[in-house]
Amino acid sequence: MQPKLVVILGPTATGKSYCGVQLAQRLDGEIISGDSMLVYKNMDIATAKPSLEERGGIKHYLIDILEANAEFNVVDFVQQARVLIADINKRGKIPILVGGTGLYIKALLEGYDFAVTQASKDLREQLARLGEEQGAAALHKKLEELDPVTAARLAVNDSRRVIRAIETALAGEQVSQSKQATCPYDVTVFGLTAPREILYPKINARVDAMVLQGIFEETRSLLAAGVRPEAQAMRSIGYRQIVAFYQGEYDKATCIEKIKQATRNFAKRQYTWYKKMPYVHWFYLTERPDYAQYVEWMHQALVEKYNLR
Repeated sequence: MQPKLVVILGPTATGKSYCGVQLAQRLDGEIISGDSMLVYKNMDIATAKPSLEERGGIKHYLIDILEANAEFNVVDFVQQARVLIADINKRGKIPILVGGTGLYIKALLEGYDFAVTQASKDLREQLARLGEEQGAAALHKKLEELDPVTAARLAVNDSRRVIRAIETALAGEQVSQSKQATCPYDVTVFGLTAPREILYPKINARVDAMVLQGIFEETRSLLAAGVRPEAQAMRSIGYRQIVAFYQGEYDKATCIEKIKQATRNFAKRQYTWYKKMPYVHWFYLTERPDYAQYVEWMHQALVEKYNLR
């Protein structure tokens, strides 16, 4: 019997965390974060990390497990998520994977086996030549096509990390193409999305709220605590723009607008990535989304699928 797994994914600012907690409370489930940034300690505001109160007493995993200078990638996520899913099932509970990092979720569900894929020397040399001949921007654009989430947090001129990320993404694609497309889990995947005229104002409002919550002060505290500006975590949306602000590249109002624009662009890339996943059951948000109804529909579908009482 395959382990059970429920997934809630979607672009940023669509209410995934709220729905995940509400569903977990009804199913006696536990939540695994599928967000590449929530793993970092003391990086709470720009990552929209759910507070302890917002977690509603539900056990959450893969949140606050690393210091901000550490690195974390799809290989780390898949290895740790597999162990967690098995353990939660063994205890008779249902794991609910909640997040917006498309490559992470796709790699987990489609059974990528990164342990047996190592980037070849020829591929690395080919990518290095691409960078030399066409510039760092061409490398970064290639990564954006393969893994927009990682591309969003890596600087264009950080060619070493960009090349490594391309290698990892290509390895995953090659493995998925060479294996039978069978998911290792008895899984149901729900998606939350919205048209841009609804989603973009939500994103802008979220960024404004982050400013009021202290996103600038949080970034300054991280830098003062010794987190490197070039660290993987600090290259993510929000932190990256604020570091540039503190370095004098632009004023605060421009910085805030750049965060909004980058987040809107990120949401668009997220949805483009999810379109590669035809097994997602989508919920399309209205201007005033009825999350209680969405959760009810999710719950009923799972009760029927898993014969729950």
